[in-house]
Parts: sequence; C-alpha cells; structure tokens
Amino acid sequence: MGDPLGSEASMATSLKSDLCLEIDPPLTETVATAEDWRRALGKVVPAVVVLRTTACRAFDTESAGSSYATGFIVDKQRGIILTNRHVVKPGPVVAEAMFVNREEIPIYPVYRDPVHDFGFFSYDPSAVQFLSYEEIPLAPEAASVGLEIRVVGNDSGEKVSILAGTLARLDRDAPHYKKDGYNDFNTFYMQAASGTKGGSSGSPVIDWQGRAVALNAGSKSSSASAFFLPLQRVVRALSFLQKSIDSCTDKPKAVHIPRGTLQMTFIHKGFDEIRRLGLRTETEQVVRHASPPGETGMLVVDSVVPNGPADKHLEPGDVLIRVNGTVLTQFLNLENLIDDGVGQIVELKIERGGQPITVSVSVQDLHSITPDHFLEVSGAVIHPLSYQQARNFRFPCGLAYVADPGYMLFRAGVPRHAIIKKVANEDISCLADLISVLSKLSRGARVPLEYMSHTDRHRKKSVLVTIDRHEWYAPPQLYTRNDSSGLWDVKPAIEPAVVPPSIGNNGLPICQNTTLCHPDTEPMHEVDVRGVTDTAATMEASSGDGSQNDFGSEAKKQRMEDDSSDGTVANGSLYGSELKSDDAMTTDNSVLRDYESATALSANASLAERAIEPALVMFENMLVLATISTKPALQRGDSVYLVGLSRNLQATSRKSIVTNPCAALNIGSADSPRYRATNMEVIELDTDFGSSFSGALTDEQGRIRAIWGSFSTQVKYSSTSSEDHQFVRGIPIYAISQVLEKIIIGGNGPALLINGVKRPMPLVRILEVELYPTLLSKARSFGLSDEWIQILVKKDPVRRQVLRVKGCLAGSNAENLLEQGDMVLAVNKMPVTCYNDIEAACRTLDTGSHSDENLNLTILRQGREMELVVGTDKRDGNGTTRVINWCGCVVQDPHPAVRALGFLPEEGHGVYVTRWCHGSPAHRYGLYALQWIVEVNGKKTPDLNAFADATKELEHGQFVRIRTVHLNGKPRVLTLKQDLHYWPTWELRFNPETALWRRNILKALK
Repeated sequence: MGDPLGSEASMATSLKSDLCLEIDPPLTETVATAEDWRRALGKVVPAVVVLRTTACRAFDTESAGSSYATGFIVDKQRGIILTNRHVVKPGPVVAEAMFVNREEIPIYPVYRDPVHDFGFFSYDPSAVQFLSYEEIPLAPEAASVGLEIRVVGNDSGEKVSILAGTLARLDRDAPHYKKDGYNDFNTFYMQAASGTKGGSSGSPVIDWQGRAVALNAGSKSSSASAFFLPLQRVVRALSFLQKSIDSCTDKPKAVHIPRGTLQMTFIHKGFDEIRRLGLRTETEQVVRHASPPGETGMLVVDSVVPNGPADKHLEPGDVLIRVNGTVLTQFLNLENLIDDGVGQIVELKIERGGQPITVSVSVQDLHSITPDHFLEVSGAVIHPLSYQQARNFRFPCGLAYVADPGYMLFRAGVPRHAIIKKVANEDISCLADLISVLSKLSRGARVPLEYMSHTDRHRKKSVLVTIDRHEWYAPPQLYTRNDSSGLWDVKPAIEPAVVPPSIGNNGLPICQNTTLCHPDTEPMHEVDVRGVTDTAATMEASSGDGSQNDFGSEAKKQRMEDDSSDGTVANGSLYGSELKSDDAMTTDNSVLRDYESATALSANASLAERAIEPALVMFENMLVLATISTKPALQRGDSVYLVGLSRNLQATSRKSIVTNPCAALNIGSADSPRYRATNMEVIELDTDFGSSFSGALTDEQGRIRAIWGSFSTQVKYSSTSSEDHQFVRGIPIYAISQVLEKIIIGGNGPALLINGVKRPMPLVRILEVELYPTLLSKARSFGLSDEWIQILVKKDPVRRQVLRVKGCLAGSNAENLLEQGDMVLAVNKMPVTCYNDIEAACRTLDTGSHSDENLNLTILRQGREMELVVGTDKRDGNGTTRVINWCGCVVQDPHPAVRALGFLPEEGHGVYVTRWCHGSPAHRYGLYALQWIVEVNGKKTPDLNAFADATKELEHGQFVRIRTVHLNGKPRVLTLKQDLHYWPTWELRFNPETALWRRNILKALK
C-alpha cells in the first residue's frame, strides 16, 4: 500500500463520515491479552510472504515495472496465496514469494478479480522445504467496529512489519486512487488508523485468534488511514478455485469464477441525501422495514458505461429499490444476485425524481469484457478497452485502447490511454479491425491515424504514422492469457504471406522478400520512465551525475517570433530515458516529427557522422542541385539568407548578418552520455530565429555557405534538477564538403547503400582529443611565452587564441599521451589556432606518400614546452552497427560519448549497458545503464562476441551471476534470473548492403 495511491485518495468527507461512529453497531470489548496476540502472530507470520512481482508489459491500468508487496497462504494443501489485484496484475507478470526464513519460490497468477482488489497466486507446496507454517483462515464475519487488529506484512520494504489498529468503519466508500487507473467500486471498505505504507499491499488484517478479517489494500498518507477490503467475495472466489483444483486429474486448467455485471456503478447514500433525490416517504418506510436493523441508506446509480446493458435504461441519480422483487440496500446482496444470474434478465425497480420505474436488464458476463489478450507492434501495447478504463473514461468497452504507445505511436504523437478510431482511413471498432488494417500495410508506409483521448473526448485528433521500416522491433505479436500455466502465450498477429513488400523513401519496394512479419523474432520495448501506480512499493533506478552545461546563453539578441502558432514539438531519441508527448498534436506537427528525426544526429554519432549525416540528409531532400561555396570564408558583418522550413513546413527565407563566423562550441556532458558536438566552430547571426527554424545559410548568389543545424545541451539548475535546451547555429559548409567530395569520388572505406546506390564511404582520420580555445591574454597567465604569442597572433590575427586539451577519448591512440590543460602550439612544426588546423594536419597524413599515422605536436605543459608524437585514429562514420538485448538490457560497444568521459574498464569494455527496459529482468534485479558487463558466470566478456557465446549457454529460468563495472569505476556483482518467455536474447545488426537493421534471435524458448 504505497504513498502514490495514498496521496491520491479522496480528501473529502461527508456528513455521514462524521456520524459513522454513532450509526455503526456498538463497540465490543476486546478481551485479548498480550499472550493471545503472541500466539496468534506466531502462527500468522510464517504464512505471510513477501511478493516480488514484475509486470512485463504495460496493460490496462498498470504500467510495466517491478515492485514488491505482501501475500499470505490461504490454502496450504493446494498452494494458494491471496493478495491484491494490483499485485497480481491484469497483464503479464512474473513473480516470486519469499517466506520468513528467506526461502524463495516461483508463483503464478491463477485469478485476478475484474473489479475488486483481490487475486490469487499459486505455488508448489513441495517447494517449501525448510519452513513449518499453517494457512491463515478467512473470517469475514468477525469484522466489527472496535475490533483490535494487526496488519502483518512487508510494510515499507521491511520484510516483516506488524502494525496495530482498531476497525473504525465497515461502510467506507471504496477509495478513489486515480482518474486513469485502477479503482475498486460497488463495494464497501473498512477503515482503521494503521498508517500502512508501501509494500504492505495484500497484507492480512488479523484478529487475536489469528484469523484474517480483511485484506489490506490502500491508504491515505495525510491521515494515516488504511483501507481494507472485506473478504466475503474473496471467500466465494476461493471456494470456486479450490473446487477447480480438486477436479483436475492430470494437468491444471483455467478456473472459471462466475461474475456478472450491468456495467454500472452504485454508491451508497444515506436516507437524508436520498430524500433530496426525491425518494418518497412510503418507499423509505418499506425499505427500512425490509432492511436489517441499523441500515442507514440505499444504493444510488453513480455512472453507466456507454453501450452497456444498463445504458439507456438507468441514469445517474436513480435510487435502487428492488431487484427481482427483493429490497436491496447493500452491495454484497446485489453482487450475489448478479453473479448468480449471468445471462439472465433481472428486473430493477427504481425511483427517478420520485417517480417509480421498472426496467429489465440483461446480466452480462463480466469476464467477456475483461481483456485477456493484447497486440504488440513496434513497442506499442494495444488491447480492447477494459471495464475499468471504460468506466473511468466513459467510453464503450472493447475499443482499441493504447496501454503503451511504444516507439511507432509515440513518434507520431499518440499518447498513452488513447482510443484508436481510424487507421489508413479505415474505421477501427475493435482490436481485430486494427490487426486487419496492419496486415495490409508495408514497412515504411505513412498512413493517417485518428484517435481520441479521455482528456479531450469531444474532439478527434489526426496524426501520420510511419510503419517501422527497420527491424528494431519484432513483427506484430498477439499475446493471450493462459491461466492454466500463468503465462501469456504469444503468436504472430499477421501471417507473413499477406504482408506487402517494404516501401522505401522513393516509394518503391526495398526488397520483395522483406515482410512485416518474421517468425524468428521477438519484441523489444521502448519505455519511458514510469512507475507502478498502485499500493505495491516500486523499485526505482537512478542515473549517474553529469557535468554541468558550459554553453553560455547570448544576451540582447534581436528576437524574431515564429510564423507558426503551433505548440512546442517534443523531440525524442531511441536512447532517451525520459520522453514526453503532447496530447494535442496535430497532423502538421506529426509530419514535422518525421522531418526532424531525419535531420537529427544520432545519439552515438562519431566525428565523421557529424560531417556526413547533415550532408546526406540535406542533399537527398533537395529537388534542385545546390551550389556549395567554401571560399571566401564568411566574415563578421557579411549578409546571409536563411532558407529553410518553418514549424508548419512552409518554405521561408530571411536575411541576417554574421556576428561571429568562428564561435567555438563548448557543450558539457549530460547526466547520461549522449552525442554532443565537440571541436567545432559555428556561425552566429544577429537574429534569433528560434530553435524550430532549420535550413541553409546562403549568400547573395544563392550559394550554400553553411547548414543551419540544431544542437542540444543539458542545463543544470541543481544537483537534482536539469532540463534539455535546444539551440541552432550555422555549421560551416567546409566541414561537410570535404567529406562529401570523398563520397562522390569514392572513399576507401566500407560501401553503404545511399538512395539505392552503393557508395564506398571515406575513412576519416581524426585526433581523438577534445579541445577548447583559450584567449592568448589568459594563456599568458598559464606560462605561454611572448614569442609563441607573437607567432600565434601572426598566424591568426582574428581568433587570437590557443587550443587546450580538455580530455582524450578512452581507448584512442592519444590516450595517456596528452593531459588535461596541455596547450597545443604546433602540429608538424606548423602553428595551430583552430580546430580546422588540426583536421587539415590529419588529412595531410592520408595524402602524403608515407604511411605515417602520427602527428608531431608541440605542446606547453605546466609552463614547459614539449615535443610529442601522438597517434591518430580512423573512423568510418557508421557509429554503432550492432546491439544485443539480453534480459531487457541493451548492450553495445561504448559509443564516442561514453569514451569521451575518459574511462574504460581494464577487464574489458566491449559490453556496455546503454539502457534497460521496464518490466524486464534487468529492471527487476538492478542491471541498469551506465555500466559494463565484464563477466557472466565467471566467463570474461571483453566484447560482444564473447558475451553472445556466454549467454547462449544460459537456460530459461536460470540464475546468472554477472560482474559489472560502473562508469564511476565501481565494480559490482549481482545475480538475475533469465526469462526467455517474455525477454528472449536477440541482436540487431546494421546491414550496409540494404542500409537497414536486421534482427536475429540468439536464444529463445522453442
């Protein structure tokens, strides 16, 4: 019972709440002694278990994640554990139970109630070998006002915690936790001032005889109140479950517990309120006479689900008088009648504004509107809208509901909790319709999608969705719940033969053999940072600290407003850990997302990629061949024209003046390593065009002089608070043209498919050292001689600066040779004052007749001039070309942003954890990002090949011992349990022949 639920509980109290102690049955004197409680607790504590659950996928009201809670044994012989519904989860779950003696056993869900907050796990009783325990009997009839109780459970993660309290109410309204999450209804709750907190969900509420009188469920942190679920419906469900288990002779089968519904919510109101609703006096007399002594109110209709059995028959405010001729004023009696009457017609007599009305309503099977399957496509989880969410959102049950938008839908701006209405201009009324439409689409197709949101239910929104062109995700998979095994069975949602070929950027098929469905693939999940939102305590992960941003903001610039009135467009990256989407995204904004994603630099881009990618994107999308001009270089005061696209994709041209043609970028490291521009000079203008206007800078003759590119930096406000800041600057065209010429002529590197043509990519030689400029006036204070100052001023009278070393990339040829703070004065006896001088010296090594790969540097270190021979490195610009997903964590070679931090573990640095997925074993056992896996079960893993070989030997359900080294250098050993059912091991490889990523299964269940 966690704080997130407690903090969202309703704070309002009614007059009935103030009078509850006067109208409840009289207090009964407690005769239990301390010895009685000791004996009772001695029997109860061994039967209480700590539950560690992992929701493998977002589903219905729950997000993917890992949490801990409490349960207790209610049937030792059959192996049945009782706990809360939000612990059992409505979707896929993997769980273990730990007893008080630290024995841990696997458990499997067998039932979760569609409405009320209880569910059952099953376990093998023979698996408990070293503990003697007894089951806890259920005694719902023993609950009474004034009864002393004890709540025994895993409160605040303390394994065994015993909290005392006294039952104060038996007729409290069901607590309201969230507007868009799970809420119990059509039942009373009990209340006591027990002050339970996170981890105690599912704890037994016991009396002095060791009997469970209620089930702990929720809390209100502001008043230290705890909310307990009555056990009458639990006893009924347990009876059906026991009979089902006894009837199984060979193998387990799914249990069927009859549950009926009218798809409506009742609330219990006092007679004083009901009179104001129009209840007639003679009716009140009949009800009071037919009801048990002490009855204080009646049931009133609170809400009706659209298109449900009661829709058009009942309305909010209707007062229930009789059901099938019997006066009913309690939830329990009403539910007994409805559950026993599934498929039958019930006659309801109500009063509406004082007018008696009789209606006949069909009782629907509650399980028929409870989703037991979901579609997973490009990381998105879509399933029929459940009764819970239909009640929350006032939509009909069964619509296509987005439990998690994943990658494809998030990129288009479709939020969580959306209802999909149309795809490719075809109506979507259920999940089967959506699967049918997807089966007709091909990879790379861009189709319109129409959806609705409960936050803006009166307007439909339209976006463009791009069907995933690569194989980052598995083809559409359909998961179906199997209560006999406790797992969700998976099968392809679309047959491979019916899928059209993939579509490329030019509208032509990429490969006639490429289909949307591959039988040998499994899904990958792209998850934003969310936690489990119920009373179970969640497990959180924290990221490492990063350097504060060093980029200074400019002052007193002329501000030019953007022509568009649209809202801010959210930017996302595959490697981002926190992503936000705007519910009110328009079609124009979704198109802009596709454009921005095409022009954005990848998170692990190398120096060569920094030059190659903008050139390819820019020239690939131009209809008319543009003229590039690198000389003469732009000077301060030159007029330029910014030609590009505005936020609404309108071509725009604006004139501006160059204020600084050689401003050095200085972007600090972020909390999580990501691409940042280094060793780059940019062009600054006197007009701030905003961060959404991109394009090219041209001169009066229309020649391109620079690319107007976007950069990202992290602005830190404190040690725990920061935000991303986006700004745009001009990238000089010479940084692109040099590489572009090599691509056109033909480089000496690996070939890459570009617009259907294979072109050999150039190998770019670089000095893997991060540099920053220092003014000569300041360099003098660090020991730079007047002689060198004169030489550098003569070399470059404009910049008047010297380059200093900020750091070397780990694993580079320059590592351990240059130190932080070194001043680079000359390269091969030639003075250097800017980054371009260093790059020119590297290019000279490739064009020379000798094969020397070293540079002769003249540096100044701590006031002493030195000569060093420093090696260079070659990069092909492809960046990361292979990743492996194992147990839900994504591992790869460390990208340049990681190496730029200057550390690689000595034990091996080829298996870097770049991210983890919620609901995975990596999340469950704490294998988070920013660390290297150096050993698996004692086997060294210096690279991805060794890691793949080591993990192929691991079986499903096997515990694995791994050794890691964190980015801060701290070693660690942890264990995790491999789950190949929901999280198979697979890899992604970039294929330069097709310019696509290929997905291969390395280890999965057969």
